Amino acid sequence: MEGDYKVKLEVFEGPLDLLLYLIKQDEIDIYDISIERITRQYLEFLQAFKELNIELAGEFIVMAANLIYLKSRSLLPVDQQPPEEDAEEDDPRWDLIRQLIEYKKFKEAAEQLHLRELKQERIFARERGSSSADVPLRLGEVGIFQLINAFQTVIKRVEARQDVQEIFGERFSVSEKIDTILKRVADDAPVRFSELFGAVVSRIEVAVTFLALLELIRLKQVRAIQKNIFDEIEIASAAA
Repeated sequence: MEGDYKVKLEVFEGPLDLLLYLIKQDEIDIYDISIERITRQYLEFLQAFKELNIELAGEFIVMAANLIYLKSRSLLPVDQQPPEEDAEEDDPRWDLIRQLIEYKKFKEAAEQLHLRELKQERIFARERGSSSADVPLRLGEVGIFQLINAFQTVIKRVEARQDVQEIFGERFSVSEKIDTILKRVADDAPVRFSELFGAVVSRIEVAVTFLALLELIRLKQVRAIQKNIFDEIEIASAAA
């Protein structure tokens, strides 16, 4: 794999976004979060970011440290837990839960304002005589966390295959994989995420292919779409 290749995303969601995504994925209430489970899932995502050489803001590491602390604290009997300054509850999760609830409120409000802005742009586009397709709403597009989750699924599937093999000295380039993906979506028909990795036989090739996909998304050459929350992600040409 190209060792010096780094992924830099112009818009990158933060640690609270990742936690909200994990909660939504598990279909649980914010008040019922399991610190042990969410800490494990969060650390798995950070490991995937590290493996893909994706640059992370320091706040992700700070949140990881906080989650590990909460996890270790929650494992102790209540009478043995270290006292927290200004803490009004015995449950060590409450401060994190409050942060998530407040952040969720602001995030939902921001999304509503963004949708209004996009709708307004569509109205102005028609007044200028342009087609409404000039400013699509792009509903259903997925973010980095959904993509990383799909990447982890592919990795597990490849590692579970009996014929998987890691060939030392094997090299794949991001540029070559970019060309391959562009050819797959050239006919304007969406390609399922898993189909991009159908012939892949090594962990390295999975990572390089995924990096190529992220680069194409960053360059707005392709779009990653998920019609419903549990549907498989599809990759389509940005022009489609």
